[in-house]
Amino acid sequence: MDNYIVSARKYRPMTFSSVVGQEALTTTLKNAVKSGKLAHAYLFCGPRGVGKTTCARIFAKTINCEHITADGEACNECGSCKSFNDGRSMNIFELDAASNNSVENIKTLMEQTQIPPQTGRYKVFIIDEVHMLSTAAFNAFLKTLEEPPAHVIFILATTEKHKILPTILSRCQIYDFERMTVPKIIDHLKMVAERENIAYEEEALSVIAEKADGGMRDALSIFDQVASYCQGNITFQKVLEDLNVLAADNYFRIVDLALENKVSDIMVLLNSIIAKGFDAGHLINGLASHVRNVMMANDPQTLPLLEVSQQQRQKYQEQAQKCPKRFLYRALKIMNECDVNYRQSSNKRLLVELTLIRVAQITQPADDDADGAGRSPKRLKILFKNIKKSQPKPAQQVAGVEKKETVAATATPTVATQPSTPQPTDAPQRPSKEIASVTKSSTPRIKLKNIGTTFSSLRQGPKQPAYLVAQQAGTKTAADSNKEFTEEQLSIQWTLMCNRMPQHLVGLASRLKNIMPHIVDYPNIEVVIDNEILLSQVNDIKGNIEATMKKTLGNDQITLSLKLADIDSSRKAYTKRELFDELRRKNPAIEKLRLKLGLELA
Repeated sequence: MDNYIVSARKYRPMTFSSVVGQEALTTTLKNAVKSGKLAHAYLFCGPRGVGKTTCARIFAKTINCEHITADGEACNECGSCKSFNDGRSMNIFELDAASNNSVENIKTLMEQTQIPPQTGRYKVFIIDEVHMLSTAAFNAFLKTLEEPPAHVIFILATTEKHKILPTILSRCQIYDFERMTVPKIIDHLKMVAERENIAYEEEALSVIAEKADGGMRDALSIFDQVASYCQGNITFQKVLEDLNVLAADNYFRIVDLALENKVSDIMVLLNSIIAKGFDAGHLINGLASHVRNVMMANDPQTLPLLEVSQQQRQKYQEQAQKCPKRFLYRALKIMNECDVNYRQSSNKRLLVELTLIRVAQITQPADDDADGAGRSPKRLKILFKNIKKSQPKPAQQVAGVEKKETVAATATPTVATQPSTPQPTDAPQRPSKEIASVTKSSTPRIKLKNIGTTFSSLRQGPKQPAYLVAQQAGTKTAADSNKEFTEEQLSIQWTLMCNRMPQHLVGLASRLKNIMPHIVDYPNIEVVIDNEILLSQVNDIKGNIEATMKKTLGNDQITLSLKLADIDSSRKAYTKRELFDELRRKNPAIEKLRLKLGLELA
């Protein structure tokens, strides 16, 4: 059995013209070779599998070619080209920086740069994955990279340019490789399939190209896998089975059902997709990419942004004609929110279901309560609602017959209330004939006062005894309006009054609690206030305070007088600590009790 070689190695380009998708870079390199204007260091950067190392090898072979063609290609016939193709060239060195990233490895490489080539003109050093070098290795490499010997050329390759030191970047010519487009990958896979005598469907190759995500090496690896599974006949259905890829038809169907507001069908389709082993989060990501493609297909200017086959592009254009732009924009926003919240969600399937329901409701007419205040923009609309158009009823039926049937069908007794003022009829819009017909056909009204009570009496609460009613209704005696009170009673009622003050007078009430009124000439009350501001505030409510004292103390003869305290007579405001110090000074036993209990003053 012959040794099998994978397609990525078997069909690796050997010339600049066979490199796929990097025409601008290869043209620049060929022109540099033809003109002889070669830099001492090059940096090839870009995503994986796009030809960085391949171009570095072709460039190194072409530099040392003895008979360069007119278009800047290697002849592949001279001794230098043959030795390179056979893998025995002594002028081209490759170093994998991922496994040789120490300072010692770089120093060994620098020693080899001092030896001139035995054949050819240049020694070419290709350092792959150069971003893996340590910082010390980069620093050891700097001086030689800036001023290498005339016979040395460095070609560095990396997938992560941002990890390379700026001092290295400034010493190199930088070439950025592009991602492979889907059409170019498909064309290259067709060429490989024809050479391998493998039958294929273009739609199947499109799935492989999309799965490769811009990498030609990945596309060829997937192609070998699928070719082995399909046994020489690559079909669309077998590719889906082998790669476990969700068919794009599912996305087209979900969008079509969402436009028709068929939530139930979407839920059934989602369940069948999950039952096949597909992840719900991947479904949302794929659906978001699908809606994005539909949006791109909606405008001829953005149509070239679709990286799909021609057949798929036609499908996207057809669906784009049916999708309003508002639907596409809101669907993308909803699915992006789902993608952000997917990892944190404890019930991922429910999150996906709610997302699809919201997408299906974008074009659904608003519910009856949509105009009401306070409706949340994320509130789910009614999912299953049968809208029936009722026939308009005659005015006679609406005004009379229906209400007659309602009155006749209800057996609950009506309540006759007796308002204190004349009220209009219960339904002024109803004609008198209708009222007469309803009254004649209805049962006799039962009045609650026939059974001893009414709603008015129920609202008034339990009936009080006669002696209490007589006592409350009687006139006040002179003794009731001229009760005697003491300083203690005055102090209590004053504090209670302060506690009952309304909310906007809380600050004034707290200050009034610290002022105790006293009886100067019974029943006259005097209040001494410390400052003029407080005095003016109390003056504003003096009448209310006086009325309250009369009522709570039961003496209508009370008069309230406000007085501003003299500076000499005003008392000092003591803190709690000062009051305690004064108290224990007058009574030493309190201090002894504090010490015995081990209490500390806060």
